[in-house]
Amino acid sequence: MRFLRMLTNSLIAGALGAAFLTIIVMQLNPGVPLASATPWRWFVTLGLFYGLLIAAACYVMIVAREFFAMDVMSPGWASVRVLAWLSAALSAAAALLMWLNVRGFAQALGEESARRMTAGAIATTASALVLLAIAVLHYSFGRRGSRVGASLFVLAVVASLVLPVVARGAGKDADPDSIAWRSEPFPSADGAAGPRVTLIALDGASLDFILPRAAEGRLPNFSRVIEGGAAIDLATVRPTQPDPVWAAVATGMYPANSGVRSAARYYARNDDLGIDLLPDHCLSHALVRIGLVSNEPRTSDQWQARPLWGVLSDAGVSTGIVRWPLTHPAQPALGFMVSDRFHQAARAGTPLERTAYPPETVDVLRAAASFSSASNAASPAEFMARTPEAAVRERDLVYARVARTLQEQHRPRFMAVRYEGLDVVGHHYWQFTQPPAPSGVPERRRRRFSDVIERYYAMIDRELGAAVEAMQAGDLLIVVSGFGMHRTSPIKRALSRLLRDADLSGTHERAPDGFLLAYGSAVQHGRPQRGSIVDVTPTLLYFFGLPVALDMDGFARSDVFTREFTTERPITFIPSYR
Repeated sequence: MRFLRMLTNSLIAGALGAAFLTIIVMQLNPGVPLASATPWRWFVTLGLFYGLLIAAACYVMIVAREFFAMDVMSPGWASVRVLAWLSAALSAAAALLMWLNVRGFAQALGEESARRMTAGAIATTASALVLLAIAVLHYSFGRRGSRVGASLFVLAVVASLVLPVVARGAGKDADPDSIAWRSEPFPSADGAAGPRVTLIALDGASLDFILPRAAEGRLPNFSRVIEGGAAIDLATVRPTQPDPVWAAVATGMYPANSGVRSAARYYARNDDLGIDLLPDHCLSHALVRIGLVSNEPRTSDQWQARPLWGVLSDAGVSTGIVRWPLTHPAQPALGFMVSDRFHQAARAGTPLERTAYPPETVDVLRAAASFSSASNAASPAEFMARTPEAAVRERDLVYARVARTLQEQHRPRFMAVRYEGLDVVGHHYWQFTQPPAPSGVPERRRRRFSDVIERYYAMIDRELGAAVEAMQAGDLLIVVSGFGMHRTSPIKRALSRLLRDADLSGTHERAPDGFLLAYGSAVQHGRPQRGSIVDVTPTLLYFFGLPVALDMDGFARSDVFTREFTTERPITFIPSYR
């Protein structure tokens, strides 16, 4: 019976831990109304995973104490003495998680929500200190508790739960409206008038990797662009996922304003009101992997700010967009658009009409899909044995082939194509490239994969060279990396193996800098000061002679361009492009 009472106390602690995590989920998603059933469904979902784990850990600690303590513990069914220590530890852990998440997701939360979450973190920290004081003064050193101590304990626990909820607020009734895509005809394009801009978008590329190899001549086209143009380090955003990062690039706004705060919407069991952000630093995405939480990829109708190609199309500047995240289904634009899910539709054999605009573009996609299928005419076993590098390389090259074909047909003034392969190979092979060498890996395997990432950079270098050769007088070439890559921590890799997840040695979860390379006759050679990924769109609007919106978070980086160019082109502003 004594051990059963230990179990009930552990279960109460587990429920308290799940309640704290539910509060953090609600803080990170301020649009969820507290009056709905969603908070309770998240509490149940979190309780089934974290609550049970916390309860098990607490029970093991309590039982372990019995083997080392001099006195025998005989707690009540809900022992204040036991729960005082457990609740103090849990509230301290919750406060730490709040501080880490509000710091990491400040740009995704927005100023007001971040301020409210900070107030909640302060309240939870204060409550943790009070609970610790109660545990030390009233329920330690062999002292017996009192009604006063028990009352103070209950008030402190209630305060630790209620105060962050009050600071967070009741929530909104609904998410902000998405932008209305243009349905009427676009203005006439200006054709070949004016210079053209080509933007090469890279996932997971890092200047720290490029610069030494460019200096050694192993990346000649990167070297040409860097030596003849401008290079800027760009701070990225968290969560460092392609969707929120490239939405920030395209809109010049941080996730709180662009409306794209993560790569998916997450749903607790039996709940139809999704959330955007899962807590960081607590393996929350394991909930998706084990099936307790479902996720739904975002689509192009969820933008809450007009992206760059929408602004340019409205201004009569033709655009060509290939594989930008959140472009499925493809929306109307002055020019053409190929969504980032074309390869998935081609692989599944589903209709391609929703993956491209205008409709006649689908013929080019079908030809590319046929070529891809022919190149994959291997047996299923051979296909499954292919390395991640080979699979992602083929996808990147197919999209590049589609981009070149459509660019020749439409001749847009703004062309953007995205390559994701550096991110994939970085995740899988980073340990083989960066010292120290991985331990426990056979030398033959290490040598086999030691140059995978460099080979992929060489492929991108060739694509960059083709873009440089296609430039004409006055044109501008922009290379943007949305985020960099670094080594995964040993603890995170050990936890991934424990969860039977993919053993990835490279990560970008701590938001390493991306970069911008600019090349062209209007570019001033040099290394301007560090900027942000939200500076890209204002800078391109400035180059096209269009005003920068005052509600954008980024700035037009006129220091990228020569004095002759900026003297004739002042920066102008407009209230908003929404």
